[in-house]
Amino acid sequence: MSRYSQSWIGELPSAFLDYLGDRRLEEVEAIIPDLVGMSRGKAMPHHKFSPQETFFLPISLFYQTVSGEYVDMEDITDQWLEKDIVLRPDMATATAVPWAEDATLQVICDLETRDGTPLGIAPRNVLKRVLSFYAEKGWSPVVAPELEFYLTKPNTDPNEAIEPPLGRTGRKGASRQSYSMVAVDEYGEVIDTIYDYAEAQGLEIDTVIQEGGAGQIEINLLHGDPLKLADQVFYFKRTIREAALKNGVFATFMAKPMRDEPGSAMHIHQSVVDREGRNIFSNEDGSETDAFFHFIGGSQQYLMAVVPLLAPYVNSFRRFNAEGMSAPTNLEWGQDNRTTGLRIPNSKPGARRIENRVIGIDCNPYLAIAASLACGYLGMVNRVTPRPIAEHEVYESETRLPEDLGYALELFDEELVVREVLGAEFCQLYSGIKHAEHDEYKREISPWERQHLLLNA
Repeated sequence: MSRYSQSWIGELPSAFLDYLGDRRLEEVEAIIPDLVGMSRGKAMPHHKFSPQETFFLPISLFYQTVSGEYVDMEDITDQWLEKDIVLRPDMATATAVPWAEDATLQVICDLETRDGTPLGIAPRNVLKRVLSFYAEKGWSPVVAPELEFYLTKPNTDPNEAIEPPLGRTGRKGASRQSYSMVAVDEYGEVIDTIYDYAEAQGLEIDTVIQEGGAGQIEINLLHGDPLKLADQVFYFKRTIREAALKNGVFATFMAKPMRDEPGSAMHIHQSVVDREGRNIFSNEDGSETDAFFHFIGGSQQYLMAVVPLLAPYVNSFRRFNAEGMSAPTNLEWGQDNRTTGLRIPNSKPGARRIENRVIGIDCNPYLAIAASLACGYLGMVNRVTPRPIAEHEVYESETRLPEDLGYALELFDEELVVREVLGAEFCQLYSGIKHAEHDEYKREISPWERQHLLLNA
């Protein structure tokens, strides 16, 4: 007889069974990523959960801004009837919650309406929709995300500036120490905890490096299927936060948490393979294919209009506006050129790929990956020719990225072609939420205004 009270527990991934050991599973979290990319869902005793069971949440959770305010949408009929949406557990995503006191399982759920239709406004379904367009052409995108984030001193007063944490030496982290192993070791206990939590969840880390900011870390993930990698980023952001808290510090995924430090990005390496697994960006002789150039062309033509999916908050644009801080402000492309928004890393032909360096770590990973792949897809099917390659550093460009969220939303609202790929219903909802957040921010009085205008104006 199995030592598990439910047979499905014994069928879970080996990483979870190793984490469980001789303990009894106590709790299951059925979760979804919301528009922000945070976990929402329900926790329940293990005996209340079954992979075949359906669970329900009110659709109104998608009508909230990042501050928790509900938004009235003009285009939604009977918005406040509080219709339930159906959660269906995707057991391929089941993994441990290693920071929980009791043995706990978390599983990401797909979202449907009551008639079984995939919910078009759910971020995971937006990415699935984009991937379906690739599948129709016999293509499979491959991505590899890079996650940059800051470790900071606990910040409990929003009016106080965010500061780097104290490291093992008792000193604050130093900036401009990219790739320093000494700087990484300063926060060794946090990183060790991240490794432990990742191992318990079966999440693989490629590399860990010190980035240019004080207390800024980068974790690179192995390349693979976009949906699986989006799930991993979703899990990793929660994991990193919990590992930091366990060690008495905060982890933040704000794009620009400190004024004089670099911002944090989520660069995405992108390639596409055919049904035989061959990289369609390379010819047999190793040269670039038309598809490679068209993917770049589509990225240049359409990414400008989906910047709110790549840089979703007013703070996101502070990363672009920081001179000399390694954040591209353009959509030019270049060979191993980190001043361009689209970088072509040095690689063998089989690994030829395009790195999108525009995306901020504050994005929802499902939506950012979906938007970036949608633009590349449109470039390939519409055979869009890219602008000439940038041979030198690019600090000024005729196609500069939007400098603020308001203008970015104007471009997003005018774009119709990408909306067909992402889904019109989702785009209408997302636009409404982002406009509401922007309006709320514009009403805020900042510390700078109180500091300099209260008695001087």
